[in-house]
Amino acid sequence: MSDGFPATLPEPPYWAVIFTSAQADDLDGYSATAARMLELARRQPGFLGVESVREGGRGVTVSYWRDLESIRAWRDHPEHREARRHGREQWYRRWALRVARVERDGPPPEAAEPVP
Repeated sequence: MSDGFPATLPEPPYWAVIFTSAQADDLDGYSATAARMLELARRQPGFLGVESVREGGRGVTVSYWRDLESIRAWRDHPEHREARRHGREQWYRRWALRVARVERDGPPPEAAEPVP
C-alpha cells in the first residue's frame, strides 16, 4: 500500500495503531531511529501504510496493518523493541498507544451519501 498523506489503504476491515506523544528535551538519535523504524515497518508482512504529523514537540502517528498478528510481529521485532525502550527512557515525556479495528473508510461525512 502506501505511506502518503492520507495513506492509500485497502477496503476495511484492517487495523490502526495510533501513537501519540509529547517529546522530551533529549532527542539525541531520535531522527535516525524514526527513519529506521519507518524503513523496517514498510518491510513487515501485513504493513499497509502510515500517516504522521508532528508539530511543537507533539506528534500523532497512525500505522495501518492487515491483522493483529502483523501488529504483534512488529511489536516483537528486536530493533523496534529497542527503539521503544529509548522512547520510554529518553525521547518522550508522555505517550499513548491505541489499537483499533477500522470498519469504515471513506470520504468525510459532509461529502458522503447518507447512511441508510
